[in-house]
This record gives sequence, structure tokens and C-alpha cells, in this order.
Amino acid sequence: MGFFLETLFGGLMAGMLYSLIALGFVLIYKASGVFNFAQGAMVLFAALAMARFSQWIPAWLGFDNRTLGNVLGFVAAMAVMVAVAWLINRLVLSKLVNQEGITLLMATLGIAYFLDGFGQTVFGSDIYKIDIGMPKEPIFILDRLFEGGLLINKEDLYAALIAAALVAALSLFFQKTATGRALRAVADDHQAAQSIGIPLNRIWVIVWSVAGFVALVAGVIWGSKLGVQFSLSLVALKALPVVILGGLTSVPGAIVGGLIIGVGEKLSEVYLGPMLGGGIEIWFAYVLALLFLLVRPQGLFGEKIIDRV
Repeated sequence: MGFFLETLFGGLMAGMLYSLIALGFVLIYKASGVFNFAQGAMVLFAALAMARFSQWIPAWLGFDNRTLGNVLGFVAAMAVMVAVAWLINRLVLSKLVNQEGITLLMATLGIAYFLDGFGQTVFGSDIYKIDIGMPKEPIFILDRLFEGGLLINKEDLYAALIAAALVAALSLFFQKTATGRALRAVADDHQAAQSIGIPLNRIWVIVWSVAGFVALVAGVIWGSKLGVQFSLSLVALKALPVVILGGLTSVPGAIVGGLIIGVGEKLSEVYLGPMLGGGIEIWFAYVLALLFLLVRPQGLFGEKIIDRV
């Protein structure tokens, strides 16, 4: 029982990180109605900016304080992501208002390749370290209930708590603020939103900035765990099955989908891996997403579209 709970907790903590990345997909889709294939590249680009600025700024200003360097690096990286959001809106999205969804989709693919290449040009292609001081040693919990307790990675626990707090804050942002309601209105109908005075360009800059902030937090957490390298954008793509399960328009769906994927892949790897040869954790999420597409393509919490003729 103790081993099962350790695996379950590990899956839940990984699932919260998947949910955090999936939020970026949901944010963009809710505001523009297009699936943002650039989200993985944004996670990598933001993590690269954080890693490099936290090194460069202390060298430029002549001090040796890791905490201050991380804070300034985070602020500088966030400024870069806001600038990226403004440029994306100015140079791409504002030119494609009311275009077909496939046009916007191809635009996000172009943005993804640009960010991958531009990030490598500006920040380099080495493996960089992000050290934000999260403890990496494991801890034992519930030792009174189970002999020896349950072994939990403290870094994973802190990362899951950070992700959960951000997810909760974004949920409140969408439901309780005027800007959040405007984002939902823009997603429903661009022209109708403009006709009632909602500034489409400003809304898109805001939502891409928020998605950039989410990408930065996710990039910092994953970069702290794995190091900042170009395979990070592939890790971020694990959020694709999450949004398929939860629904492209649902913030709660991103949370539930992430937890399902995280727990499912951990349990399947541990209990089915020995029988099927291992490697289940790599493909489990995508097979589960394929099954959902066949049975419930709108996801658990997505809006079912009914076409009347």
C-alpha cells in the first residue's frame, strides 16, 4: 500500500506540472480560438531567458547574490515574454483577425520554429542550470500510518504547490475579473466582441503575456528539475494530451486532465511496465488522448458543439 501511495503522489505532482503547461494552451485557445503549437517553444524560450539573465545580470552589475540574480533574471525574462507577446500581436495576430482557424494554427507553428531558432541564436544551445533554491532531498511523510513512511521528493512537492497556486489564481482571474470575462467573449466571437467595445488587440497582448508568464513559471520549474535544454519543448508537448482530455476551453479541465495523465502514466509504468516491456510512460498519455478523441472529442469539460441544419 505504501509503494502504491508513493507512486500515486508522484503522479499527482507530475500531473500538476502538466496542468500548468496545459494552461498556456487553454489561455490562447480561449482568447483566439486557435490551438497554440508555440506553447512548448514558449516554455523553452522563457526558461532560456531566465537561465541566461540570472547569470548575465549579476556579471553586468558586479554582485554575487544568487537569490537577487534569480529575482532580476525572472523579471527580465518576464519583460522579454511581454515583448514577445506584443510583437506576436503586432506582426502576426493583428494581420489575421477573423481569418480561418487553420490560418492561425499555421501562424503558431511558424512562431514556434522562430522562437526555437531565435532562442538558440540569442541564448545559446548548451544545457543551462536554473537553481532557485528548491530543496532536492527526499522526505518521509505519514510515517505513523505506514512502516518507514512514504518517500516524497521535496522538490516535486514544492513544484506541485507552486503550480497549484498559479492554477487557482488563473481560474479566479478568468471567472471574477472583467478582463477574464472579456477574454471569454473574444474567444466566442471576435467580431461581436469588437462591436461591443472590447479592444481585440489589447486582449490578445494580455492573454499572450499571461501565457508567457505561465510558460516562464513552467520553464523555471522544469529547468530546475531537468536543466534547460532544447528537449524541454518536447516535455512541454506532454500537455497536448492533457488539454484533449480536459477540453480546450476549460481551465478546470486542464487541472483534471493533468492529474489523470500524471497518475495514469506513473501507475501504468510501475504496474504494467514489467509485463509490457517498459516505456509505457512515454506513450501512455497519447494513447489515452486518442481514445478520448474517439469517444468524447470535446474532452471531459469541453463544450459540445452542435451544428443545426
